[in-house]
Amino acid sequence: MLFFLSLAYIAISIDASGLIRYLAFRVLQWGGDVGHKLFFYLYAFFFGLASFIGNDPIILSGTAFLAYMTRVSSNIKHPRAWIFSQFAVANIASAILVSSNPTNLVLAGAFNIKFIDYTANMIVPVTVTGIVLFPFLLYIIFANESLIPPKIKMHELPPEAKDKKPVNPNIPHAKGMAEEQEDDPENEETGKRLSLEEIMNPFIDKGGAAFGAVIMAATLITLLALDAASSRTGKHAVFWVTLPAAFVMFCWDIAFGWWHREETRYIARKGREEVEHAHSERERKEKDTQEHQDGTTACKPDSAEAISREVQRRSQGRAVDCIHDIEKGENAIEMVPQAADKLQDGQPKDGIQVEEREAKSGSSSEASSGTTLVEQTDEGKLPADIEDLIKHKVTPRPCEQTDKDKRPVEMEEQGKHEVISGLCEQEQGPQTLVSLIADTYRWSQETFPTATAVLGHLPFALVPFAFSMFVLVQALVTKGWVPVFAYGWYHWVSKTSTMGAIGGMGLLSVILCNFAGTNIGATILLSRVIQAWQEIHRAEGVALSNRTFWATVYSMAIGVNYGAFSAAFSASLAGLLWRDILARKHIHAKSLDFARVNLPIIAICMVVGCGVLAGEVYIMRDESPYNSS
Repeated sequence: MLFFLSLAYIAISIDASGLIRYLAFRVLQWGGDVGHKLFFYLYAFFFGLASFIGNDPIILSGTAFLAYMTRVSSNIKHPRAWIFSQFAVANIASAILVSSNPTNLVLAGAFNIKFIDYTANMIVPVTVTGIVLFPFLLYIIFANESLIPPKIKMHELPPEAKDKKPVNPNIPHAKGMAEEQEDDPENEETGKRLSLEEIMNPFIDKGGAAFGAVIMAATLITLLALDAASSRTGKHAVFWVTLPAAFVMFCWDIAFGWWHREETRYIARKGREEVEHAHSERERKEKDTQEHQDGTTACKPDSAEAISREVQRRSQGRAVDCIHDIEKGENAIEMVPQAADKLQDGQPKDGIQVEEREAKSGSSSEASSGTTLVEQTDEGKLPADIEDLIKHKVTPRPCEQTDKDKRPVEMEEQGKHEVISGLCEQEQGPQTLVSLIADTYRWSQETFPTATAVLGHLPFALVPFAFSMFVLVQALVTKGWVPVFAYGWYHWVSKTSTMGAIGGMGLLSVILCNFAGTNIGATILLSRVIQAWQEIHRAEGVALSNRTFWATVYSMAIGVNYGAFSAAFSASLAGLLWRDILARKHIHAKSLDFARVNLPIIAICMVVGCGVLAGEVYIMRDESPYNSS
């Protein structure tokens, strides 16, 4: 697990730098507006990239990219062809390297397979599968011009949007209200424009992308070199290579984030204030509309609690107006809590009055109006809770009128930040452990956006999941079920020989991916069955041929990788991630559609992959007894 998590950190860090989105944008430019040509370029791009860095980064960035691309195209009626092809090719290509998929790691560890030997045996079946699958996808499965049109018509990006500096999507609220408008299905035109900006003007951290690519290449080359030399130098734990590499990448992300912390914090603060201001405006308008519909023009509280809420609401409303005026450079509002001053002087005779003074540039006249919210009680004193409210109330900082032409932009932003911060302090209340953790996480996002985003996307859930699957499979071993399965497999191979082993294990592994707790659970279970099958041969003194054994192992490797795109989302963790990303982009893939589209794809892939594997083992392997040592 340390090996996979550390390597996953490097791969996801490369993705967080924007490299995959940028390369996809370049591929989009190379493909132009010719539909079939662009489909081929993207297919080859995802296949090549997934074979090196695995399927998870491709699904994280590639799925969102295709969702944006198909959304801004006027003649792609449904993204089905693009997203299903991308999901299939990412899982196919991840079967080449041990490091690309945790299922490969489990399988290689179970049978002591060297990384270079695994790649040498898998690269031919996987590559041929990718080559043969493409024409089937283009001309048979998705042979519809509404899915892959001959000429793709994309919306044009305005010149001002092209010149705009792209923002780092790892920074929280980096886009401000644009992020919510993009995800709002009601704002279709705005969403299309923002989606077009996302793919045609992508963000890329060139330094982080280059450094991550060098680290990943050096790590993979070192792993293969050490694995090839292990027969002379002995075996070494693979995480001795990947863990230091991931630590170096993590240090780079932390140092880069700290160096640019002022910029990222400013972007996050500005976007957050924009969102909070928009939400406050929306809530106030909705409340005013509701009051108007109810036929009430003013709030008339009849209890101390209602009065407290009214004072709080009006003060916050005026603060929001103040922020709005700062943005427009027009009026400013100054709140004068005279009643609080009178209470402190011991003269609570005139009640509580809140005065508004509007000052306009070039005018010396002031207009003030008072609105009595609470009348004096019979004893000449205010209720205790109102006195406490006034004494402890933190009023927003007064907003003074200034000349907008002379006032720097930084001062305007600082004034807005101070007003909103005052309101936030009022609303937050006492600090708790939950709020402390939330504040720390937000600080981490704003200070170290890349490192925080990568850590948030690491498959930590894989650790308890894999551990639980090992426990469940061991329970099957203890109760005698795995030997039962192994005897069934023993009789099947005895009747069907090597070809039956390839076909049977390929079919069995694909089916179990959907019912045995993803392809990881299927790999763990089938590995134990094959190990028990070896023990049966030893116990009965029947030699297991080298050809049949390796045909079984590598057909299982093909099946558990290809089985990720078979009948159910739960066939792999990548499938669940893929579905969630699509749902966030308002593309809802149904379970029935997932099975219906993928069944012909998995059928073609398994026939081609297992057929090539059969030819490979008959050429490269012989009938000599298999020696596990």
